[in-house]
This record gives sequence, C-alpha cells and structure tokens, in this order.
Amino acid sequence: MKKRFKPKFNIKKGDQVVVITGEDKDRTRPRRVLAVYPDQERVLVEGVNIVTKHTKPSAKNPKGGIVKMEAPIHISNVMLWDSKAGAPTRINRSRENGKLVRISKKSGEIIK
Repeated sequence: MKKRFKPKFNIKKGDQVVVITGEDKDRTRPRRVLAVYPDQERVLVEGVNIVTKHTKPSAKNPKGGIVKMEAPIHISNVMLWDSKAGAPTRINRSRENGKLVRISKKSGEIIK
C-alpha cells in the first residue's frame, strides 16, 4: 500500500468488534481483535474467517497435517462494539488533556 498519506483506523488490537458483512456476519456477538495490519487494511478477529492450512512436518510440529486457523478480513467488514449501548457504533475522535481519544457516537463514552 503505497499512499502519500497513510489512513488512520479506529480499530486497535484488543478492541471488541462485530462482523457486519460476510460469511461470519453477526451484529449481536462482539469478538476480540487479535491483530491489525494497517498496510493491508485488514484485521485478525478471534473465531472469524477460519481457514484450513496444510503444514509440512517441522521441528516444532513433527507430524505436520491440517491446521485450522483465523485469516485476516478487511477492516471495513467490522464495526467497533459499544458495551454501554450494547450495539455496534461509529467513532468520533477528540483531544482531551492533549491526548487523542476515541468517543462512541451512540453513547458518548470514551473507548479505552
């Protein structure tokens, strides 16, 4: 992703999100973000987009075989979860005490 200005994303590692589109769509069940890949505009979400990977035998895994694991999905397919409102929400950014904070548009709460 070679862009002049790098985009800023509202989702960080450890956030609670809901999948709003795709095969694993569920707007009522929040899931945890395991990793964010800003260069590819993707996020790794717990229990979403499970793929089977065929692994060769190695020192760590001497048998090899088929492993089920999560694959990243596009960041536009997830939405931040607001625990106070109990629903997905959009984000507003503002400065408080010189620090940039994320504020939920549904409940007005600061997201940590």
